[in-house]
Amino acid sequence: MMKQEYKTGVKPLITDNRLESTLEYFLNDRLLQVIISNPVSKEGCMKVKVRPLLLRGALTFQAEEFVGKQAFHKNLSCEEAKNYIMDLLKDRFRQAQITSQIGNGSVLVSKKGTVTVKCSKTAQPKMTAKPPVLEHNRKKRYVLEEGRPVPFLEDLGVMTSEGAVVRSRYDKFRQINRFLEFIEDIIPRLDKSKETTIIDFGCGKSYLTFAMYYYLKELKGYPVRIIGLDLKQDVINRCNQLSERYGFEKLNFYHGDIASYEGVDHVDMVVTLHACDTATDYALAKAVTWGASVILSVPCCQHEWNKQMENELMKPVFQYGLIKERMAALYTDALRAEILENQGYRTQILEFIDMEHTPKNILIRAVKQGERKDNQKEIQEILDFLHVQPTLAKLLLNS
Repeated sequence: MMKQEYKTGVKPLITDNRLESTLEYFLNDRLLQVIISNPVSKEGCMKVKVRPLLLRGALTFQAEEFVGKQAFHKNLSCEEAKNYIMDLLKDRFRQAQITSQIGNGSVLVSKKGTVTVKCSKTAQPKMTAKPPVLEHNRKKRYVLEEGRPVPFLEDLGVMTSEGAVVRSRYDKFRQINRFLEFIEDIIPRLDKSKETTIIDFGCGKSYLTFAMYYYLKELKGYPVRIIGLDLKQDVINRCNQLSERYGFEKLNFYHGDIASYEGVDHVDMVVTLHACDTATDYALAKAVTWGASVILSVPCCQHEWNKQMENELMKPVFQYGLIKERMAALYTDALRAEILENQGYRTQILEFIDMEHTPKNILIRAVKQGERKDNQKEIQEILDFLHVQPTLAKLLLNS
């Protein structure tokens, strides 16, 4: 193993050859991630993650910028990624940590502009070996690994008995793993000393419901009870048969409507995935009424706002049906998040899966904090401006 340490007093890092050569060494298909942190300003972007992935067969570097409660993504070529990272370290951030299969690196920038680059390199692996990080876009980081058979994924048609992912179901496999990443994030909110009750409204074929139970109960050992609820009786029957086959005693499915369900008095987590239009609102309101600690919601078909929205100032924009439809969907979910904030939840709007796989790619993640945000006046001003009376506002703000 070879170790190198460089120091330079040059502040504009874009001209620092040592930093540039270090990035050129690591920015390849062996990279795991680069984390740029310790921002100079406490406003704006607070952290950036850069990782490699394959897009349409080409090596690409995806930058994920964390700004407040939102995450923004951009895809870059190798040269663009190098310049992007150097520009960030020029005057916006003071630290970068590089993790790779061929070594590690770190960059520290002092307040006076002194730059320290540390680099530990390992021997280059044979390039005939396939980089596991890029196999099917980060195979190594999947929560449910390809190659390890999972019975419910086999029965649901996602995986073969040997653990290989069915090619035509790979998008579903990625979606399941992306969802489990969100579950990983909220695990600290769950109490392992007592049973956690989770309800999945509109569970459908229950790919994600089974995955959630398998991950929390079978892999992590959390005492959970999960209830799946859907309006299709044949789907409910099928899911109950599968649950019984796997011995998932605390995973049960029932026929029922989101708005009227009264099967439990207390719920710790509510999941609602692709509940259509106002069904999402009723599910969110139920979750708040129960005092659920965590809410995970992927909304779908936001028709309510699209039908109601009107404003003379915005008329030139709203005349284009497609634009109005997309704006209505974004406004709907943004105001849902603000209403949840008003009810004492710290709320984030996150990208569920890549836009190329489905347009329904927004996930609302809300974690109960107790302190309510004083934003009802601002919410009402927006609703008045757009002349809308959304269901969630009626259920939670006007009650």
